[in-house]
Amino acid sequence: MLKYKNEKNLELDKCDCKTVEANKTSSLSTRTQNLADLTRLAEFFSVIGDLTRVRIISALEASEMCVCDIALSLDMSQSAISHQLKVLKDARLVKNRREGKKIFYSLKDHHIENIFNQGFIHIKEEN
Repeated sequence: MLKYKNEKNLELDKCDCKTVEANKTSSLSTRTQNLADLTRLAEFFSVIGDLTRVRIISALEASEMCVCDIALSLDMSQSAISHQLKVLKDARLVKNRREGKKIFYSLKDHHIENIFNQGFIHIKEEN
């Protein structure tokens, strides 16, 4: 490992290796070659990186709800909830169904619940 200083004069580590370990890089290159998939994954995490949307996902994990019930449970306006639900629906994280004049929202599939639960497990781990 070499040490070098960046523009801010901070000492940083720099890898000085001249060889590549093909067994490590071959599987990685297959996964990273599809930039479109990685972009979509980054957008996915960006969507769930908002506190209001996380709160909505948490509410919908408990049960299917209409906008007014979500707004009441989160102490927010229906307009704000509707806006965030559109973002979540566009990102394919929630779905809706109509019953008369009411529209009920729920999580799109079990993957969303699994990702949400894995996130909780991760943040509660001891270091």
